[in-house]
Amino acid sequence: MTDSSSTASVLSLIADDMREVDAVITKRLASGVPLVSQVSRYIISAGGKRLRPALLLLVCGALGYRGEQRFNLAAVVEFIHTATLLHDDVVDESTLRRGRATANESFGNPASVLVGDFLYSRAFQMMLDAGDMRIMEILADATNTIAEGEVLQLMNMHDPSLDEAAYLRVIRSKTAKLFEASARLGAILAGSTPEQEQACADYGQALGTAFQVIDDALDYEGDVHEMGKNLGDDLREGKATLPLIAAMQRGTPAQRELIRHAIENGAVAELDSIVAIVRETGALEVTHQAAAAEAQRAIDSIGQLPANSHTNGLLQLAAQLLGRRH
Repeated sequence: MTDSSSTASVLSLIADDMREVDAVITKRLASGVPLVSQVSRYIISAGGKRLRPALLLLVCGALGYRGEQRFNLAAVVEFIHTATLLHDDVVDESTLRRGRATANESFGNPASVLVGDFLYSRAFQMMLDAGDMRIMEILADATNTIAEGEVLQLMNMHDPSLDEAAYLRVIRSKTAKLFEASARLGAILAGSTPEQEQACADYGQALGTAFQVIDDALDYEGDVHEMGKNLGDDLREGKATLPLIAAMQRGTPAQRELIRHAIENGAVAELDSIVAIVRETGALEVTHQAAAAEAQRAIDSIGQLPANSHTNGLLQLAAQLLGRRH
């Protein structure tokens, strides 16, 4: 189980920076349309660890960049992430996120989609402040890749033939891409070498992949109070995540058939049986091993960064994912 206090100790390195980012977020959420501000604040105030902006700030610290632009771009990546959450929850028909009602559950689907659009467009306005075409290119490409990942996931819904490679392709696009972009932006702001920039990007991609793989395992091993989302949501949506893919590979023909039927039909009624199969077949161990391999890849990626407290913080974040259980 992850020691949340060690996450807190990493985030304490950038606590002052994060307060500056929060000030930028508050200022840039202002809109003449009250509902826009209301929905934006609702989802952003829901908390979460703000890992993407934290990653950008930690990389800036590791590479010695202290300029103001880090606050602006950290807010940009949080806005892009928040927009994807708003749209995601509508597509997935989710009712619970981070332990409380989703924005679409509270304000309706139309408001969630349109405020998501506002956050995307506000993020693009803010990118212009950096005055750097390379930064705009990274963020534009990342946003496009995330959208492709969303569509790819939609196409894969209720498809029990999905394999691990196709599953990872979705994660690398949908989740890991913004982690990758956040870490790369920190390196670009710091004027790092191409090798350091690539190392930071590799770190972000590996960390984001590990984070999502573990999140998918939690749907079959956590409880709703720890997770802050409904157990079995992935199954209801017909998502063939790694725990199910591994269970089908390792289970009996009857077990495989039960999982296949559940994925095709979003059969949450079978959740208890599916959870039992996932646990019996060792699929959760397979999933955690896959996440651990990505976390190790993240650690290995940043060996050439300067030795300091911020680099150590990046290493700690990845090390924690080796054992995260909620």
